[in-house]
Amino acid sequence: MTPDPVTIAAMIILIFPMGYFTLASPAFLLVKLDIQPVAQLLRGLFNAHFLVMRVAGVIGTVAFLVEGRPLIAIGVGLITALAIWGRRSFMQRMDDQLSARDAGDAEAPRRLRRLHWVGMLCNAVLLVALVASIPYAAPLT
Repeated sequence: MTPDPVTIAAMIILIFPMGYFTLASPAFLLVKLDIQPVAQLLRGLFNAHFLVMRVAGVIGTVAFLVEGRPLIAIGVGLITALAIWGRRSFMQRMDDQLSARDAGDAEAPRRLRRLHWVGMLCNAVLLVALVASIPYAAPLT
């Protein structure tokens, strides 16, 4: 008895970028965000994560629809929608804090750090939900 290979592939495609982000983003907790190259690198990490999740989410949603698993496809579609529509808002907030930091706002790095924590927490919650759904998405057949 083996799970459906298309479902497993779709789950891996979704879990890989989320797992990478989960491992890469805490490194920025060890450095000060008032250093411009560090903050720009953090911004780039978040931007890349949102873009990769768009692609992975669309692939996952289509794969689950083709496999005839509409409930799982809806869940993955919600993650994809969050990546698509949440990116604009999140990146705008990050850019606002970077601009405020460049303008001399002493509290901007603290707000940027809070935004960093929120992004990591949201990714972690979605990753846990996705991993917890594996037995339902890929039951043994």
